[in-house]
Amino acid sequence: MDDDELVSAVAGGDDGALRELFTRHAPWIAARLRAVLPAPDVEDVLQETFVAVWRGAAGYRSAGVGGWLWGIARRQAALWLRRRGQPELLLPALVAALEGRSVDPTEAALSRAQLADAVAALGPEGSPQRETWRLMYVEDRPVAEVAQLLGVPEGTVKSRAYQIRRLMRAALRRHDPMLDGGGR
Repeated sequence: MDDDELVSAVAGGDDGALRELFTRHAPWIAARLRAVLPAPDVEDVLQETFVAVWRGAAGYRSAGVGGWLWGIARRQAALWLRRRGQPELLLPALVAALEGRSVDPTEAALSRAQLADAVAALGPEGSPQRETWRLMYVEDRPVAEVAQLLGVPEGTVKSRAYQIRRLMRAALRRHDPMLDGGGR
């Protein structure tokens, strides 16, 4: 069976298909997670990832199993880190892991400090921009869900996201003037 067929079987309740997906994909997902999580947490996040696969397999839309699985793992890692405090400081490592790069500890520490400065530019914890940023960029939630959670129209969320990207680019440029702009 190919990966798409396995996901379809998982959606139908086939736990053997889930075991096969785990066997095929857990090693590379765990390797990427090790770049951003303490070693003892990797197994827990990996388990949460495949529980989410089991629950969400019916929603899979043939866009590539590897990317779909990594998206779930990334969200599970963000949720795991959020429960332990300050997940935003680990985003550079998550991005590097997503791109398959290794993370130099010195570079990662500098990136975390720069990102912390950029996050501070969004205002105090709990402010509308900071909450929008957390939900969209840390928890990777879609605009419609963020709008519902914050009780605002989708257009307001999109406007805040634009302002957030602008503020963060400006803050990050103070550290690196050569930094290009880029959107989500």
